[in-house]
Amino acid sequence: MPNVELRDLVIDALEDRKGVDIQCLDVLEQTDITDYMVVASGTSARQVKALAESVIEQAATIDMKPLGVEGMEDGEWVLIDLTDVVIHVMLPQVRDFYDLERLWSMSPSQKGLQE
Repeated sequence: MPNVELRDLVIDALEDRKGVDIQCLDVLEQTDITDYMVVASGTSARQVKALAESVIEQAATIDMKPLGVEGMEDGEWVLIDLTDVVIHVMLPQVRDFYDLERLWSMSPSQKGLQE
């Protein structure tokens, strides 16, 4: 059963800190590692870090601690693993380069064609 409450809490935390272009991808049928991937942009490395910190703080209010947090030092791409929801907060140029939304929206057969 997908963790809709956690997903909504993450999205609210990103919206509260003015995250840009927040997208939620339902990946339940594509992977066993998570139910949702939330992708958002920050306008600067400082904002990327603040967005990530907001997510971590809000998750703590429901006694949820991240399994891992990567990228807080640089603030170009911060990944937060909350098990059922994985959050990617990126600078716009990093987000454009990796294009996670397009990658995770492809079917497995389409992904094979891209290699």
